[in-house]
Amino acid sequence: MEESLRKITNTLALKNEEITNFICSLKQSLDNLEMNSNRVQEDLESEFSSLHTVLDELKENMMTRIKQERASRTYELQSQLSSCSKALESSEELLELANQTLCSSETDGFTQVTHHVTMAPAFRLSLKAKASDNMSHLMVDFSQEREMLRGIKFLPVPATPEIQMSECQVCDNTVAISWTLPEPDSKIDHYILEHRRTNHEGPPRIREEYPWMVVEGIREMEHTLTGLRFDTRYMTFRVRACNKAVAGEFSEPVTLETHAFLFKLDSGSAHQNLRVEDLNVEWDSSGGKIQDIRKDKNRTNSPLHSPARTALMSPKRAPTARPGRDRFTAESYTVLADTVIDAGQQYWEVRFDKESKAFAVGVALRSLGRFDQLGKSSASWCIHLNNWLQQSLTAKHNNKARTLDCPIPDRIGVYCNYEEGTLSFYNAKTKQLMHTFRTKFQQPIIPAFMVWNGSFSVQTGLQVPSVVQSGQRKNSGTSSSNASLT
Repeated sequence: MEESLRKITNTLALKNEEITNFICSLKQSLDNLEMNSNRVQEDLESEFSSLHTVLDELKENMMTRIKQERASRTYELQSQLSSCSKALESSEELLELANQTLCSSETDGFTQVTHHVTMAPAFRLSLKAKASDNMSHLMVDFSQEREMLRGIKFLPVPATPEIQMSECQVCDNTVAISWTLPEPDSKIDHYILEHRRTNHEGPPRIREEYPWMVVEGIREMEHTLTGLRFDTRYMTFRVRACNKAVAGEFSEPVTLETHAFLFKLDSGSAHQNLRVEDLNVEWDSSGGKIQDIRKDKNRTNSPLHSPARTALMSPKRAPTARPGRDRFTAESYTVLADTVIDAGQQYWEVRFDKESKAFAVGVALRSLGRFDQLGKSSASWCIHLNNWLQQSLTAKHNNKARTLDCPIPDRIGVYCNYEEGTLSFYNAKTKQLMHTFRTKFQQPIIPAFMVWNGSFSVQTGLQVPSVVQSGQRKNSGTSSSNASLT
């Protein structure tokens, strides 16, 4: 009965959490509704105001055209009217003079009067109006426009897309997303894709740790995100369609698993000459002296004030895979990761300063001693770069070394298959295989790094590259010149 009560209590607690999240969602929807309603009302007012402005400007321009046309024609007709009035007055004077001449008994003035009558302005006058009084060409008919305005409606909201889970792919730290629409829509201008990292498999929560990241202007119904670093268990995606003026609703969110090997560096294990900042490590020749000075100044009888104890209790310190382990010391300039490998296939990369006097990357057992150098005991396997006196690149394990005949890359990729006992090193850029150890891991192992007079940075959150997986499958079960050192 007690177990049944515990189960139903847990179920009810989970249900309460779901209801709480749903209540928050409803409240957020109400707030969004109020905000969006006000926004569309303001947009509507703005659009009608713009339309009124355009109509007022159009009316003003057309009224100005009519006034200009009337003024121009008025000037032409008045000018012609004035000319006709003057010609008529002149003709009446000439007619009177001609009549007087004809009634006179003297004939000497006939020739002169005849000339004046012949040159009368009336004979040169056009009796056709220079301008028409017809203004019908400036009339308007807005019946079609009125019908068009009456037909104005709210823009249709694009349909909601649906993400096709079966078409989505996650590989090589790349995510390909594909979606469809319920029916074709030629008015779709583009799509907006949003994605968010999460550690929860279910639907998105109101209070998520990570924000939505936005990808705009997608023209096709698919998109690929490349160069990702998977530092959470999942990624959630949603997409919506947009026409020229309005965006549709987001699709139902889809959550995809983004499995990758993620770890930090355990600065509590680092040699005191190594300065560790996040995933970056730099050799610091004064590190030991500074630590000794601090230890002398802060010497106390309480073990809580020892450097190792203080480091372990720091809230900024990542959880170590070996709680309470001592720092590496002497000539073991080593630092370990904070996460063990006890199953599966994992991959990570490291970029290092090629001018470092010495550098090594590999894995180690948790039993690796604080004085042990990588590759010099049975508890570690590594690739070692030596720039002291002469340059060499070797694979090391159990104090045995094999010189590698390959160029020194800028980045090294490390692949580990725990069950098969495979540890391979690659040129991270070209994915060319450099060396493979084949063994049988009896204990969990930890990524391990060493540097002397140099620096390096680690990249985690990486999936095993498909080209590496393909090469491993081909080499599985076959003999190789890169076999374990014996």
